[in-house]
Amino acid sequence: MSTRRRVRKTVLDNGVRIITEREPSRLVSLGIWVEVGSRDEDEGNNGSAHFAEHMFFKGTRRRDAQQIAREFDILGGMSNAFTSNEHTSYYATVLDSQLPGAVDLLADIFFNSLFSQAEIELERQVILQEIAMVEDTPDDRVHELFSGRFWQGHPLANTVLGRPEVVEGMVGKKLRDYVRRKYLPGRIIISAAGNVDHDRFVELWRPWLDKLVAPKRIPAKLKPPRSGGPGSLTVITRPLEQEHLVLGCAGLAGDSGDRYALLLLNTILGGNMSSRLFQEIREKRGLAYSVYSYLVSHSDCGYAGVYLGVDPESMPEVLALVRHELRRLHTEAVSAEELADAVDYVRAGMYLAAENMEARMTRLARNEYTFGRDIAMEEVAGAIEKVTQEDLLNLAGRIFGTDQLTMAAIGPVAEAKLLEEFGSGQN
Repeated sequence: MSTRRRVRKTVLDNGVRIITEREPSRLVSLGIWVEVGSRDEDEGNNGSAHFAEHMFFKGTRRRDAQQIAREFDILGGMSNAFTSNEHTSYYATVLDSQLPGAVDLLADIFFNSLFSQAEIELERQVILQEIAMVEDTPDDRVHELFSGRFWQGHPLANTVLGRPEVVEGMVGKKLRDYVRRKYLPGRIIISAAGNVDHDRFVELWRPWLDKLVAPKRIPAKLKPPRSGGPGSLTVITRPLEQEHLVLGCAGLAGDSGDRYALLLLNTILGGNMSSRLFQEIREKRGLAYSVYSYLVSHSDCGYAGVYLGVDPESMPEVLALVRHELRRLHTEAVSAEELADAVDYVRAGMYLAAENMEARMTRLARNEYTFGRDIAMEEVAGAIEKVTQEDLLNLAGRIFGTDQLTMAAIGPVAEAKLLEEFGSGQN
């Protein structure tokens, strides 16, 4: 793969950043990224970022909701949006010849949305159904339950979808005020990947972006607890066929120097089909259909988690196996072969994702938010290949050697019994 980079960046006077990566393609993927999410909310407005994201597609002074949907379809590509703990994104992928139209449409919904009360009343029911759907999906809900417990007392504990009582009471003025206070120029990134000329792309956006005025000060985000969350358990008892459980401990921030070592540790523990948890619990013993480990990394903190969906009768054995594998990571060095396999897996996934223009566009924005610069894939691959067995052992001791594990469970489970089965979280 060529090492020649075609990434360019322009920072406007008001702080908006525009980043492009030119690649040989008939497609262009472009997105507006705002450093705003559920972390920027409190109990009184939790769900505002997500509600606002929905409303950006519900009408402007130039287009009603149906026209917006129709024009996105006519552009011939795809469009979508999402809200997370720290970001909101509005994006589309179109043929390169349709780029001016895509910019005009995205910019119009971003700057000119009306937040009409009639549309809010309609969308309120959609969002309440979305919240109810998660409540009815225990393998999704348990992750919210875990995050809320792990970050309790901090805005990171907020759900992205929000509190039903906030959604039920939302009005246009509240949403407009939220966007006005949070959607600041210094928090906005415009990114694009594909057959895009950087200078022309910047000029397409200038009529929209130059009118934004940077505030004198951008409020700082509330830092998370230094402990990364207490070791504790929360349970929702339901008459289900399976117990759904997430357990985890403090991880790393997205820009940590040890992020590549932790990525490899996660791969070895439960990140793919050849991982230790998948092989020991599912393949060798057939105790679970779904078992995996995963990482959540925010701008200044994170956690490492393990998800289990198992028959209640099997939970004691499965928890013993998880406890054993966590202990092994920080008491026994992984083999050279296991490390090499993990490196190959992570590296291959990175390069395969690079074939997708949307993934490249997303990567541009996230690198800018996390590191303030573009990071070439070759640089990442080189850093991954430098991770040693000793690096993994030392990091595993810091991450998985803790007895401060947090757990969340949904299903036919009693809190006292679960604590007993896991040995009170001792690892």
